[in-house]
Amino acid sequence: MDSNKSRRGTKRQALEPRRRPGKARVAALLEAAASLIAEKGYEATTMAEIAARAGALVGSLYHFFPNKEALAEALIRQYAERIDEAFAGIQERAASMPVEELADALLDFMVGLKEESKALVALLDARPDWSEKVEEFLSAILRHIARTLTLRSPGLPPEEAQATAVVLLQNMKAMKYLADDPQVATELREMTRLYLKSKFPAKK
Repeated sequence: MDSNKSRRGTKRQALEPRRRPGKARVAALLEAAASLIAEKGYEATTMAEIAARAGALVGSLYHFFPNKEALAEALIRQYAERIDEAFAGIQERAASMPVEELADALLDFMVGLKEESKALVALLDARPDWSEKVEEFLSAILRHIARTLTLRSPGLPPEEAQATAVVLLQNMKAMKYLADDPQVATELREMTRLYLKSKFPAKK
């Protein structure tokens, strides 16, 4: 059988499980895929290796993900959902958070996604047609940051919220790479706190 013809003829979406065992299995498969892609790259990672890493039969992997592209797209969607969920947690508390706590929450957000972002970078680097997704992720994060700042200070002008979000995003990205150096990370954390303090009056 011609494998390329087979793939063209079976352009199916990933299967979304409804029951808890299926969801747990898919979560394990995605975790295995992310770790392997981060280690080896997208092209070098095989479906068989992903199934083996997850302790699953390869048939189970294909049941949920008809091909590696569908699996990659599921990983990208999952990463986007994690970003939304993480910011939702910050935004729920933003209005009452001290500036120092808000600065720490934003910096820790990027550090918390460090391992997942390795797989995402490998995925997006492997496929030129996915390159626009990089800008989509950055734009989404900037919107989340600007919204968080506005929730913290409703009177903040939109253009100032956007400009401040750009600066904070650069600090957040830097923290992701500097977090393993405690002294440097401490300096960056203090710098970010002071920067936000200069933008917001202290809460009384």
